[in-house]
Amino acid sequence: MNPVPTTPCYVGVDVSSQRLDVFILAARKRYHVANNTDGCEKLVILIGRHQPSCIVLEGTGGLEKLAALHLSKAGLPVAVVNPRQVRDFAKAIGKLAKTDRIDAEVLARFAEATKIEPRFVPDEERMELEELAARRSQLLVMLNMEQNRLLRVLAASIRASIQTNIEHLKRQLKQIDDEINRKIEASPIWRTQDNLLQSVKGIGPTTSAALIASLPELGLLNRRQIASLVGVAPFNMDSGKLHGKRSIRGGRADIRKSLYMATLVACRWNPTIKAFADRLLQAGKRKKVAIIACMRKLLIMLNAMMKQEYAKQNLNLTRAA
Repeated sequence: MNPVPTTPCYVGVDVSSQRLDVFILAARKRYHVANNTDGCEKLVILIGRHQPSCIVLEGTGGLEKLAALHLSKAGLPVAVVNPRQVRDFAKAIGKLAKTDRIDAEVLARFAEATKIEPRFVPDEERMELEELAARRSQLLVMLNMEQNRLLRVLAASIRASIQTNIEHLKRQLKQIDDEINRKIEASPIWRTQDNLLQSVKGIGPTTSAALIASLPELGLLNRRQIASLVGVAPFNMDSGKLHGKRSIRGGRADIRKSLYMATLVACRWNPTIKAFADRLLQAGKRKKVAIIACMRKLLIMLNAMMKQEYAKQNLNLTRAA
């Protein structure tokens, strides 16, 4: 049996398309493996020997998913962090110039300095659902671009080409929607969550699927944590001549976009959100400020509902036992 480490062991993993560079801070050791299935299996063995307190990977737009999934499935503590936070930390300690890459040692030192806790890593099914939701958003952007082009073109041959693309994109959207629905229907847990979310006026199938896929922490965090995670928590800007100013930043932009559209609908048809929005506007708040506040309120409502559902499920399991 390996002895329990007396001091925390933080590990940084620098991810690129071809390889994974590893730095074990406590042991001052470096490794590198290929960023593929075989390399990730070796990664689990190499890092597992050191009994890490937390393994930190930088979010790189998806390149980190394979490694994070393998480490999480092996029961190792993993956190995928915002690159901007790590870059700001590296600049503060003089380890990073403007054009330098963040390396594995910086990631490990960031974890040690911030005492970062392991974070939820989605399983393969949820990752697939998240990728489907992301692909749906991409197709919508492309469809909107083609539809805008169609309005500005007169040549018949070009119009026909654009129209063909539009029809193709619509078919792909239908296929993606059907696949998302199949995955949600196939999972009793997701199906229950979907029904619960869509029971709230303003939340439709698209927003519900986005929340299930990309915000698995919903119902597991308190109201402040969930608002900060999504990026709808106001931050103070009391500096110099700026007093009383608040702004939002960071968080999960894809969820924020879905929540924004849902809030616009909720401000018209959801009695609780509509009354809240009207009260803010009557108090002199700008419309943009009121909408963001309504986004936060809607998110907190959904979080509370999901938390109650989790509590009910645990109670039912306890009674069954």
